[in-house]
Amino acid sequence: MTTAVHPYIESLLSGTRELPRTPHAWLDERRGAALERANALSVPTTRDEEWRFTDLSQLTRLQLRAGGGPVNLAAAALAPCIVPEAGARLVFVDGVYAPALSTAGDEASGVRVAPLAEALQSEVRCVEANLARLARFEHNVFAALNTAHLRDGAVVVVPKGAACRKPVHVLNVATQGGIAAYPRCLVVAESGAECTVIEEYFALTEDAYFTNAVAEIALAPGARLRHIKLQRENGRGFHIATCAVSVAKDASYISQTVSLGARLSRYDLSVALNGEGASAEIDGLALISGRQLADTHTLIDHAQPNGRSTQLHKTIVDGAAHAVFSGKIFVRPGAQLTDSSQQSRNLLLSDKATVDTKPQLEIFADDVKCAHGATVGQLDAEQLFYLMSRGLPERAARNLLTYAFGAAVIERIPVRSVVMRLEQAVMAQTGAST
Repeated sequence: MTTAVHPYIESLLSGTRELPRTPHAWLDERRGAALERANALSVPTTRDEEWRFTDLSQLTRLQLRAGGGPVNLAAAALAPCIVPEAGARLVFVDGVYAPALSTAGDEASGVRVAPLAEALQSEVRCVEANLARLARFEHNVFAALNTAHLRDGAVVVVPKGAACRKPVHVLNVATQGGIAAYPRCLVVAESGAECTVIEEYFALTEDAYFTNAVAEIALAPGARLRHIKLQRENGRGFHIATCAVSVAKDASYISQTVSLGARLSRYDLSVALNGEGASAEIDGLALISGRQLADTHTLIDHAQPNGRSTQLHKTIVDGAAHAVFSGKIFVRPGAQLTDSSQQSRNLLLSDKATVDTKPQLEIFADDVKCAHGATVGQLDAEQLFYLMSRGLPERAARNLLTYAFGAAVIERIPVRSVVMRLEQAVMAQTGAST
């Protein structure tokens, strides 16, 4: 039996070798390959360039066990997370699928939503073609750990030409401390399909735990997907997520990510524009305070001509919190007529708050239009003076401007109940309601 090179990885892998084999040899092979890679990799440290601002030592000191026990959660407990507009909802509690809390939705809409066990029967070809194929784990220890533990997850398949008018809600709930959960989500949109998927993380415990999530998204030619990721872990939780997206010819990927929780969070989003005319729109907002750390890494890979991408990432940092953003636009040789822009805008609310931002361009084609920029600052003095001159107290004026800075991202989400919930959270955190 192989021993992991890092003792913490070894502890997280305990039990994976006893996972039952599946009827699918290809799935067992991918889990086995991921286990082998996880054994060979170490936990990243601040000596690694991609992790130099993110110290994982607090995570490695946690004693964790994998989830997997019976789900015992009342439906009423999910009230803060319910999305009335959703046509289907899959709920996972501490990483375990909860059928009693889930709704499959209306099959007439065309979209097929199922837990992994069911999808391996009804959508096996689609699952085999994409699962553990897009999110590479050769050099990503957390993706390798997730895949080694792979036994549950959400699968969303939107058939050719189908337009799913109601969002699909994939809800992951943490209810116990000391748990390491490994959520998995696979979304496949076939040619010309349209859908909105809400991927949400929420805590019903105040204890420390670890969420290690992986999402894989494959868009066929002409497909359009809106992906809304809501991270609302508790203040002691750890959240590390990987999302890999493949966008084919003339397809469109729209991503809107809002991160409010977790003691430490990390999000690696990789979007490959693999077809001519493919496009991506990526919005992000991190609102943190206290001693929180929120780290976002993105890669937009323009592999074919006529690709378009836009990115806006905002952070609001208070207390002694630390926000990190590293965004790379990569234009491959031959990807002519690429049009790409990236903006990182950061608001510091205290003298101890810090932001590290690193927008990057790597361009290997000569007929392109690419731009990037970053700003780090405090509230605009002129805007603050204007509001105070109209009778607002200074505190209320500051809170209102802070709220407006974040709301500009939130209000672009086209799901009203989600917008209202996030607005309330931002107002509460910024004190804008006072």
